[in-house]
Amino acid sequence: MRLYNTLARKKQEFIPANGNAVNMYVCGITAYDLCHIGHARSSVVFDVLFRYLRHKGYDVTFIRNFTDIDDKIIKRANETGAEAGEVAERFIGEFYVDMDRLGVQRASVEPRCTEHIPEMIAMTEQLISQGNAYATPSGDVYFRVRSFAAYGRLSGRNIDELESGARIDPSEEKQDPLDFALWKAAKPGEPSWDSPWGPGRPGWHLECSAMSEKYAPLPLDIHGGGQDLSFPHHENEIAQSEAATGKPFANYWVHNGFVQINSEKMSKSLGNFFTIRDILEKFLPESLRYFLLTMHYRSPLDFSFDALEEAEKGLRRVYAALAQADAELAKTSWKKSPFPAELDEELAAIEGHWDEAMEDDMNTAGALGHIFSAVRLIGRVAEDKNWRKSEGGREFFLRAKAAMVRWSAVLGVFGHDPAEFLAQLRDSRAARAGIDPARVQTLLDARQQARKDKDFARSDAIRDELAAMRVEVKDTPQGATWDVAG
Repeated sequence: MRLYNTLARKKQEFIPANGNAVNMYVCGITAYDLCHIGHARSSVVFDVLFRYLRHKGYDVTFIRNFTDIDDKIIKRANETGAEAGEVAERFIGEFYVDMDRLGVQRASVEPRCTEHIPEMIAMTEQLISQGNAYATPSGDVYFRVRSFAAYGRLSGRNIDELESGARIDPSEEKQDPLDFALWKAAKPGEPSWDSPWGPGRPGWHLECSAMSEKYAPLPLDIHGGGQDLSFPHHENEIAQSEAATGKPFANYWVHNGFVQINSEKMSKSLGNFFTIRDILEKFLPESLRYFLLTMHYRSPLDFSFDALEEAEKGLRRVYAALAQADAELAKTSWKKSPFPAELDEELAAIEGHWDEAMEDDMNTAGALGHIFSAVRLIGRVAEDKNWRKSEGGREFFLRAKAAMVRWSAVLGVFGHDPAEFLAQLRDSRAARAGIDPARVQTLLDARQQARKDKDFARSDAIRDELAAMRVEVKDTPQGATWDVAG
């Protein structure tokens, strides 16, 4: 497997530091608000990487933290009259609600900042003792950026570039404008913890360094997060961790790309900010998860509701093929007629190509493309009455379903009962189109009665009425079914 390593600026073969054991740390949310689509993308990307590494047989320890004390949390608490801890607890709970709906699995370890204050104080003391950090008279502690010669290695920035735009706020006691906070002295009314420098709380960057080191031996195999975290957050993590331990912090740095809304940066001020809840009011969770996988994780992802509807059509195609395979496998008798060996070979080749796509920097977009090759192949077999009725056809459908189970376990899509999911998808689309499923069923029943009474004029009129409602009717041996047109 090859992963793009931000530190090396190229794809590299993934070789864990400790044989079959893989340690992966991903920066989690700051728990002060509902999660938006950017959180959804990052969570799904690293969920798939977690699933795929385990699929390959690795013993994975996946660490994803919660920042449960921060300026934003304190601000939200002051606005609502709640305690900071209550705010964090509420939005951690909301995070789980959203991620459970999206099929994002729980991490192996999910540490919270406030539960690891002693580890953060110990790391800060170590850095001060080595001369990499200093305490100010007011009780703040800063990391000396110039004491770490490799600073800027991850983001590709150099000290001179950073210095040109750096300033010291008059309220700060920094020795250098580039230095960043490890510990912040308490302000009136804010949560605080005792420390050798007085009451205060940890800086954001320090949290991840202390928590990752506690739960995994350094170097970490993989450290991940959104592209926006590479600087300064991840750069600062490297500096403080490597200065404190003398060890490399992480071997592979994996960053997912930004989410844009209609080609613009998502922003509350622009009015194009969507939470996961906003989207799931109109679309099924699996539709959103599938959409997030349709673009390579490092590429920008342009979100729009039109794009989500297009992705939904692809999801429907896959489930329709699975329903088709299920219908064939429900048969009880099979013929001994010939079945072309090249069709089995083609399916095996598709499985190989899927593996190659995932091995190549977790290319889920390419992997989905190969799944659609399998969908087309299922359709070809189902359309040929001799192939689909043969014993070889039965074995083909079983192999195709088994492949889909394997793919589903990694991607986290296509795992529902096809008939049930297609009905849910139809109802979701009907709701967006303003179609009442109960009214449709009443009309279908009336049409069925008209056909039974041989009142074909009435039957045709009802069909026309349904078509005007954007309802497509399909007559099958089991009765009429319907879907939303388009």
